[in-house]
Amino acid sequence: MVKVALFVRLEAKPGKEKEVESFLVSGLPIVNEEPATTAWFGIRLGPSTFGIFDAFPDEAGRQAHLSGKVAAALMAKAGELFSEPPSIENVDVLAAKLPG
Repeated sequence: MVKVALFVRLEAKPGKEKEVESFLVSGLPIVNEEPATTAWFGIRLGPSTFGIFDAFPDEAGRQAHLSGKVAAALMAKAGELFSEPPSIENVDVLAAKLPG
């Protein structure tokens, strides 16, 4: 059961949309190695607006993800890819349907 999540909003710099898309796709294999990341989605919200939604069973899982490789790569690439710093919101999951 997932109880907490992150919603990250990303605004690509003009002309960097494909690079942001590739960055999100490349994060999936890394996140697959995180046992406490129950669900992870790289999403497009508009032509230059992207996001990440990921869910965890508890706060420890969320914190492990925030100190992991994808978060580090996100912050390292932020100045190059995004027109503003990533907006990272802690959210509570009220209801979820997951496979399995």
